[in-house]
Amino acid sequence: MTKIRLVFGLLLCFGWVQAQDDAALEAQKEAEKALKASTNITYDANKELTSNDFVGAESKYRRAISKSDKNVAAPFNLGNAYYNRESYGEAFGRYKQAGDAAEDKAEKHKAFHNMGNVFMKNKEYEKAVEAYKEALRNNPTDEETRYNLALAKKMLEKQQDEQKNDQDQNQDNKDNQDQKDQEKDQNKDQNNEGGDNDKQDEGKQDENDNKDKGDEGENGENKPEENQKGDGDEKKEQEKKPNEGDQPQDQQQQQQPRPNQLSKQQIQNLLEAMQNEEKKVQEKMEALKMRGQKVKNEKDW
Repeated sequence: MTKIRLVFGLLLCFGWVQAQDDAALEAQKEAEKALKASTNITYDANKELTSNDFVGAESKYRRAISKSDKNVAAPFNLGNAYYNRESYGEAFGRYKQAGDAAEDKAEKHKAFHNMGNVFMKNKEYEKAVEAYKEALRNNPTDEETRYNLALAKKMLEKQQDEQKNDQDQNQDNKDNQDQKDQEKDQNKDQNNEGGDNDKQDEGKQDENDNKDKGDEGENGENKPEENQKGDGDEKKEQEKKPNEGDQPQDQQQQQQPRPNQLSKQQIQNLLEAMQNEEKKVQEKMEALKMRGQKVKNEKDW
């Protein structure tokens, strides 16, 4: 009984393994069939692309890709089609898809090489360097990839130098602006200090003027002891000069000279002198006009 069970178990196990093998074989056959169909569609897409029918070729490439994810040629060729039309973003996506699907090193090399070319077009030189390096890992003998790698390194170094120079220039501009702002603030502070000093000086001047006026008032006052005359002295003066006290106040002011006032004769002399000077100036201007005409050097044709 035990032997029968063991044999039965072995048969079941064998049958399960056989079923698994059959399923795997069937899946493999289906995958090969799908790849073959995808390859045929890719072939048709290549012909349409050669005939400059991009729309038809793009549609067939997409069908080929959907048929089999093992078809490396379909996404790679579609990436080339996008690249030639300068659609670099879509081209990169298809190259990456081909690189992920590739199992052969030669196919991986081509995919990463073209990804590096897309990065070069986009001026992403650091990424281009890494892509070319990956391509060389899969095919170290490709001289074209090696040349592109050297070019990408050179362009990356130049780009980094330009970025550094731009940063230095921006920093210099910032420092210059900060210095100008600082000088402007200093000048503003100095102007404010100067204005305050002027106000202080003006205040001091007003104070001195007021002080002088106060002194003048004190000095100008008639002191009773020295300047005021007694009644007896005033009567004696009137007896000596009886007519002076009888003169009108207007005649007394006319007899006394007024400060900073010119006589009629002085005013007349000044007017005549000014008229003579103006006449001389006019004569000089007329003489200059006669001598100041420019000579024409250019010929009239």
